[in-house]
Amino acid sequence: MNLSWRPPPTLRWLGRRLLKALPLLLAVVVFNFILLKLAPGDAAEVLAGESAAATPEYLAELRARFGLDQPVHQQLLAYVWKLAQLDLGYSFRHNRSVLELILGRLPATLLLMVTGLVLAVSLGATLGVLASRKVNGVRDNLISVGAMLAFATPVFWIGLMMIVVFSVHLGWLPSGGMESIAAGHEGLARALDIARHMVMPVLTLALFYVALFTRMMRASMLEVFNQDFVTTARAKGLSEKRITLRHVLRNALLPMVTLVGVQIGTMLGGSVLVETVFSWPGLGRLAFEAVYQRDINLLLGILLLCSGMVIVANIVVDLAYSWLDPRIRPV
Repeated sequence: MNLSWRPPPTLRWLGRRLLKALPLLLAVVVFNFILLKLAPGDAAEVLAGESAAATPEYLAELRARFGLDQPVHQQLLAYVWKLAQLDLGYSFRHNRSVLELILGRLPATLLLMVTGLVLAVSLGATLGVLASRKVNGVRDNLISVGAMLAFATPVFWIGLMMIVVFSVHLGWLPSGGMESIAAGHEGLARALDIARHMVMPVLTLALFYVALFTRMMRASMLEVFNQDFVTTARAKGLSEKRITLRHVLRNALLPMVTLVGVQIGTMLGGSVLVETVFSWPGLGRLAFEAVYQRDINLLLGILLLCSGMVIVANIVVDLAYSWLDPRIRPV
């Protein structure tokens, strides 16, 4: 038995990163809690406002039941203690645990985000490479103008126009929802039905990031093309296609990988608009409802999950860096 065994460097690095993420998550929890407490109103006022004959006594009873009558620091300590026990709290508005609500909506959001991100990265990288091959040519100008228009157009306006064109006038695609529940589809028929419902939300979410990744990839490709090792490769007689795919593309992807990690958070924010416009039953729409209903526990749980997703995404980005460039090793 080898008692001197040590885990691989990558595994040790991953453990250190996860340990460093814990204080960051705690800071996020405290900041979000204080920020939401500074906002006017609370869940008790929302519930009492729905009653036609809400009295001050009834409002006080609701606050006592929810623990809102305690000082803010005591509410914060109680919430952090519950988190340490993996308890995200209880949504009094939905009469369900926050964890149950989040897990019920998470698959829909992940399906929308992962599909949109894969589409945005693949299409943006492809367009960026094509634009960089003929600088200031017709193809480059068309791609650059299209990227600029997509970048400048509001996401919600794109979604509304897609609904008007493809749902109202042409009738090709459903205007909202994740699937046709009343149809009772199963198996492949259900998968195809979900895919039809995904077309417009995914395109709406991805279009902005396609423009962003296209411009980044174009600039990165042009920078790498001017490097000395590319000149050496050309002097050896390698074809432009081989130089682009084998030498330039891999190095040009490094800034793209960084940008993807940074944009995960903004994509989560963009999903709120997209899910609201298309009635997509995901976390973004749930967060919007939580804000409107002053459901603090639910909103804090969603924000905590989103923060964790951003941290995990950045760890994955660092690992992807070491794969794309072997000289960069996690330490």
